[in-house]
Amino acid sequence: MKIYNTLTKRKEEFIPLEEGKVKMYVCGPTVYNFIHIGNARPMIVFDTVRRYMEYKGYEVNYVSNFTDVDDKIIAKAIEEGVSAEEISTRYIKECKKDMADMNVKPATTHPLATQEIDGMIEMIQTLIDKGFAYEVNGTVYFRVKNFKEYGKLSHKNLEDLQSGFRSLQVSGEDQKEDPLDFVLWKPKKEGEPYWVSPWGEGRPGWHIECSVMSKKYLGEEIDIHAGGEDLIFPHHENEIAQSECCNGKTFARYWMHNAFLNIDNRKMSKSLGNFFTVREIGEKYDLQVLRFFMLNAHYRSPLNFSAELMESSKNALDRIITCADQLKRLTKSAQCEDMTEEEIKLTEEVQRYVKKYEEAMEDDFNTADAIASIFELVKFANTHGNGDSSKAFVQYLFDTIVKLSDVLGLLVDKEEEMLDEDVEKLIAERQAARKEKNFKRADEIRDQLAAMGIILKDTREGVQWKRA
Repeated sequence: MKIYNTLTKRKEEFIPLEEGKVKMYVCGPTVYNFIHIGNARPMIVFDTVRRYMEYKGYEVNYVSNFTDVDDKIIAKAIEEGVSAEEISTRYIKECKKDMADMNVKPATTHPLATQEIDGMIEMIQTLIDKGFAYEVNGTVYFRVKNFKEYGKLSHKNLEDLQSGFRSLQVSGEDQKEDPLDFVLWKPKKEGEPYWVSPWGEGRPGWHIECSVMSKKYLGEEIDIHAGGEDLIFPHHENEIAQSECCNGKTFARYWMHNAFLNIDNRKMSKSLGNFFTVREIGEKYDLQVLRFFMLNAHYRSPLNFSAELMESSKNALDRIITCADQLKRLTKSAQCEDMTEEEIKLTEEVQRYVKKYEEAMEDDFNTADAIASIFELVKFANTHGNGDSSKAFVQYLFDTIVKLSDVLGLLVDKEEEMLDEDVEKLIAERQAARKEKNFKRADEIRDQLAAMGIILKDTREGVQWKRA
């Protein structure tokens, strides 16, 4: 299995630190609003990497954090007149719902930054003791010049960085020893959440959070660290500096980064009016379609999102689902139980498609080529699976297509569609629960219907619903 390593700028054979086990850390979102489709790409991509590792028999310890203390969270809390904790708790819940709807498996551990402050204080103190950090008026900075390998991930030259930063220097930064030095701890401001530390009341800088959470839940050395390419510099570069200076060991062996997502060939931004949350996309499409769309391109290629491409993804995914449905029906109507000799020979051809699929995945997780192999298998199944086929043969075709799709997190074995009257009954039960102010039960019913592909819309005229 080969992985493109951002650190070395080449594909390398994957060799885990410990045989049969993978330690993987993926930077999670800052939770101050609904996640957008740019956030969704690393979630889907690295969930798929994890799934393939598990398919190959690895035991994966997958850690992905929630940044639940940050300037944006504080700004949102002030805007709404509530606590920062209320904002982060609300949006962690919403994020987990969106992840479940995209069929992103929960991480082995989802640590929260605010619950790991003691570890951050301890790491910062170690860096001060070792001469890699210093305190000025309650702010602790990392001393970049003392880490000679700074810039090795982003392949930036330290001198070029320093001259660039000097020209950008802003007021208040002159207390730093060097313009490149970055914050590990900052003093509290009025109305902000804070914690007590040896340097005064304050809160941690963003970069130290991931170094500490990765160390606590995975150890001082890990196999894979991943995230969006926007995190390479300065976030991941700074993580390496902190972790390697603190622990005296290589932090991560393989660094994986997904490319950006554009909307109609333009960068996504609120000012351009092309900013979409996952929740908004989920109102128009089953989020399996979004997942398929994301995986139908190589994770290191820039990806362009458009309505046309989503429609094409929906149609393509439907082809796999239709094939799986047809095979399921054939298993029920098959006249013969056991495979014929000819069918046994045909299974060898099926295995060739499986091999092509695995070769694509083992070449730096080329999900686009893996999906192409599934379509070849679908075409083969449509040609060779029919009313004369044995039950064992069509079951074998069905199981293979479902298994390979499942590794990509694509659910193609659809349950029998819910009858309209059953939907109406659940909606009536939800309305009754809302009248009784039993909002917990009302939310449960909405989630149950959403899981079955039923989208609700509350209007003045009552509840409208449609199938995703």
